[in-house]
Amino acid sequence: MAVAPENQRGSPFFQASGRDVDEEEEDGTAAVLLSVLVQRGQLGLCFYDSEDSSLHYMVDAPDNHELHLLSRVIQDVRPHVILTSAKQERCLTQYLQQLGSDPQYKPEVVTYPYVDFGLEVGKQRLLSAYLPFLPACVSEMDKMSYLSSCITFDSPLMLRAVGALLKCLDRRRVGVELEDITVGVPILQFRAYTLQDVVYIDKDTFSVLQIFKSDLHPSVYKLQSGEKEGLSLYGILNRCRSKFGSKLLRQWFLRPTQDLAVLQRRQEVIRFFTSPQNSDVLNTLQASLRNIRNIPGLLRRMTLSNTKVTDWQSLYKTVYSAVCIRDSVRHLPRSIQLFREISEKLSDDLHYIAALINRVVDFNASLEENRFTVKPNVDPAIDEKKRRMMGLSDFLTDVAKRELEHLDSRISSCCVIYIPLIGFLLSVPRLPSMVEKEDFEMEGLEFMFLSEERLHYRSQRTRELDSLLGDLHCDIRDMETAVMTQLQNAVLERSTSLYQVLDLTAELDCLMAMSSTSQEYSYTSPKLGRHRKISITQGRHPLLELCSPVFVTNSFQSFESKGRIKIITGPNSSGKSIFLKQVGLIVFMALIGSDVPAKEAEVGLVDGIFTRMQSRESVSVGLSTFMIDLNQMALALNSSTGNSLVLIDEFGKGTNT
Repeated sequence: MAVAPENQRGSPFFQASGRDVDEEEEDGTAAVLLSVLVQRGQLGLCFYDSEDSSLHYMVDAPDNHELHLLSRVIQDVRPHVILTSAKQERCLTQYLQQLGSDPQYKPEVVTYPYVDFGLEVGKQRLLSAYLPFLPACVSEMDKMSYLSSCITFDSPLMLRAVGALLKCLDRRRVGVELEDITVGVPILQFRAYTLQDVVYIDKDTFSVLQIFKSDLHPSVYKLQSGEKEGLSLYGILNRCRSKFGSKLLRQWFLRPTQDLAVLQRRQEVIRFFTSPQNSDVLNTLQASLRNIRNIPGLLRRMTLSNTKVTDWQSLYKTVYSAVCIRDSVRHLPRSIQLFREISEKLSDDLHYIAALINRVVDFNASLEENRFTVKPNVDPAIDEKKRRMMGLSDFLTDVAKRELEHLDSRISSCCVIYIPLIGFLLSVPRLPSMVEKEDFEMEGLEFMFLSEERLHYRSQRTRELDSLLGDLHCDIRDMETAVMTQLQNAVLERSTSLYQVLDLTAELDCLMAMSSTSQEYSYTSPKLGRHRKISITQGRHPLLELCSPVFVTNSFQSFESKGRIKIITGPNSSGKSIFLKQVGLIVFMALIGSDVPAKEAEVGLVDGIFTRMQSRESVSVGLSTFMIDLNQMALALNSSTGNSLVLIDEFGKGTNT
């Protein structure tokens, strides 16, 4: 059954929220406290609004190194207090410092010890929270059952943030400052928070529609750590050539959008590349995208002066490939917004960086010596010292001949060697009579060490060489390191251009990947609009059609005023569940800007996709299968609006009652 409710049916305790700062009327006493955690590219947050005593939570979501998602949330919520862990990632520290420098908006930033952000601590604090709408005599198990229908327990970062937020509320006694100490800070509502224009989809929906599917690595040696993408929608569409393209595509999947301008921007690029006459351009650009490397990682190592030879190679390839992409795109239609941005924003700084690296770095010599090496004619002083180094061999042979004349007649040969950090030494073979250390002493020579049956000494002449030529090897390394530092500074000054390369090429990579899939499987571009109509002609299930030799197409019609509820009946194995999933997947694909598997499609912008189709295992959460089904239905009924898509498959089949 596909249901799109006409009106929002939110219980007073659980509603979807999307706050609008302009519409919010603050009375001067209301406070908003936001708790946030960032860990390994994932963002978890929640906030408490004292105006209506509501706790808003957002499911864990990926964010980039500049924390664009967090920035949008803070811009939307405008919290008075931002709470985070004292043990935090560098990107969050930098973001909060930048936030403090804004004269227009300066929230109070509070840090709590890392232990206050523990997962079990968060769950216990949630159980101990003051919920006035629950009876005082309710058992802990019943309270947990109720809470599991109000707030998702699938987002560990968010739950950890909730625990710290509840501690902060109790310490500050927000809203109950004048009450007795026994009165706790009340929580009257739990609300799922989604950003404006972001479509709400929970983990169950991602799982049941097979949007993502992780399979264990087939090698027994990688069962614990290795995962690969199984048969899923993401696996089909992800034909990205760069790592950052794949990462951005996953973010698009996790955050489908209702922003019509963003979707049309993506559609026009896909439409261009799906045209057969543009296949050569597609192949050329994809070949260049393979060389785009981890720019943030490279720049971070540069700021720490920890760059390797391979880093310089990767940076050169990246910048050179970005220039090639820009030059290729400049021949494409400027009417397409992404092409126009690539042509304009990938500036001549890239050409300058590529030319500078190519002129300075000697990659062949650097790889041989495993260190940064400068090309000839970059620094005359370095060239002069290298010439001396190269001429040392013949010169030292002559010096050794003269030294041999003054040595004991029993010594038949000697040589003068140069050792970095030690200097010039006279090396002679060890004689059979030289057993004890006292036997090594020779007149006019200072014994240094014994190595591989050769004795090494300092003489007057080697000391003169040290003072005359100096420690050549170290001098050259120091001077080349100074050149590398100058080169690093020149690159870091233009880091803005490099970050733009990453953003624009990742977007281009995603759209070309979706174009390739669309072309191969004969998808079509859907019409999008701000209405409630969903019309699909000869739709296909994008995954099943790859596995089944015969697939019967299905159409679907739902209009503004009729056909809003569909009840589907039929015998077993007739394809009822497949039809439900097909509708959900086609709508989802339209909301990420992709083409869809249908002859024609017109999709209205829905604000959420909710499902009750598959029961999860219940051992870990301590709930019965039927209770989990009820929670899924509660989420769908409480959070959906007239613009939501709800898919229900045999609800209640797990219990006769």
